[in-house]
Amino acid sequence: MAEGSYVEDDFERDTAYIEDRITADGTDPSGRRAWPVEPGRYRLVVSRACPWANRAIIVRRLLGLEDVLGMGVCGPTHDERSWTFDLDPGGRDPVLGYERLQEAFLARYPDYSKGITVPAVVDVPSGRVVTNDFPQITLDLSLEWREHHRDGAPDLYPEPWRDEIDEVSAFVYEDVNNGVYRCGFAGRQASYEQAYDRLFAALDRLEERLTERRYLVGDHVTEADVRLFTTLVRFDPVYHGHFKCNRNKLVEMPALWGYARDLYQTPGFGDTIDFEHIKRHYYVVHADINPTRIVPKGPDLSGWTTPHGREALGGSPFGEGTPPPPPRPDEVVPVEHRAA
Repeated sequence: MAEGSYVEDDFERDTAYIEDRITADGTDPSGRRAWPVEPGRYRLVVSRACPWANRAIIVRRLLGLEDVLGMGVCGPTHDERSWTFDLDPGGRDPVLGYERLQEAFLARYPDYSKGITVPAVVDVPSGRVVTNDFPQITLDLSLEWREHHRDGAPDLYPEPWRDEIDEVSAFVYEDVNNGVYRCGFAGRQASYEQAYDRLFAALDRLEERLTERRYLVGDHVTEADVRLFTTLVRFDPVYHGHFKCNRNKLVEMPALWGYARDLYQTPGFGDTIDFEHIKRHYYVVHADINPTRIVPKGPDLSGWTTPHGREALGGSPFGEGTPPPPPRPDEVVPVEHRAA
C-alpha cells in the first residue's frame, strides 16, 4: 500500500519487501527463503492501477501462465489499511476469501507493520503472503516458471542480453519509474526542480536511444521494455499533471510516443491497461496532492491506437515466439476503460 514517504521533505520509496522467492526446485543459492513452483498453488494479487503490479500482469500474459498462476484483481483505490477486493462479488476474492490483501500479510506475520503492496503472491492453501518483491517476481516468472510457459512464449530475459537489460532497467527504475514519484511527492521547491530535471534528462536519453532502435535491448521485447512501458502509459493521464512532470507530454516526444504506441498495440501490453483505474487510483488516493479528489475526464486516448511506424526499425515483438492468445474472458479490461 505504502508507495513511499517524505524524508527531510524529499521522497523515499518504501523498499522493505518480503524477499522470498518461488523457484523451480524450491531453493535459492543466495540463501533467501524459497518456495517450489507448483501450478495452482499460488495467487498473484494485483491492481491494474499500479505500475509495479502492471509489470507482473504483462509478464504473466506474455508467458501464458494464466492456467497455472491465478490472479486476484483489487480495485483502484485503497485506504490506510490495504488494497481491497471490492471488484469481486461480495467484496471478497473468490479464491482466498479475503476482503483485504492485508489479511494475507497478517496471516503470515500477525504484527506486520510494513507496506501492504501489490503485486503480491499468496500461498492459497495457507492463505499467507509469499512475496511482494516486485522486481524479483517478474524475473522468476521468466526463469523459474519456464516449464509452464506457453508454446511460443518470448524469452524476456535472454542470457546474452542480461547484463544490458539489468543496466538499462536500473537506470529506468531510478530515473523514470521512481523519478515521476520524486517529482510528485517532493516537499520542497528545490527538491521538485532537481527531480524534474533528472526525470527529463532521463527521458531525453531514452528518446535518443529509441530513435534508432525499436526496443530498449536487442531486437524483441524484454523485461526492460515491460518496466519502462508501465510508466510511459501513465505519463499523460497522470504524471504530467498530477505529479507536475509537465515539461512536455509523452505525445510530444516522437520516439518515446511511437515506442509506447508500438508496445500498447502489442498483445499482452495494451490489453492489460485500464485507464479508468489508473486515473482513479492516483487522483483519489493521493489526497495530499489532490484534496478535492476530482478525477479528470482527459486526456484524449485515441492516439494510442494510431499507426506508429516502428516496424521500419526492424525486429519483432516476440522474436522467434508468437503473440499470446486473447485475454481470458474474466480478465478482459472493460472496453470503456481502454483507448478507443
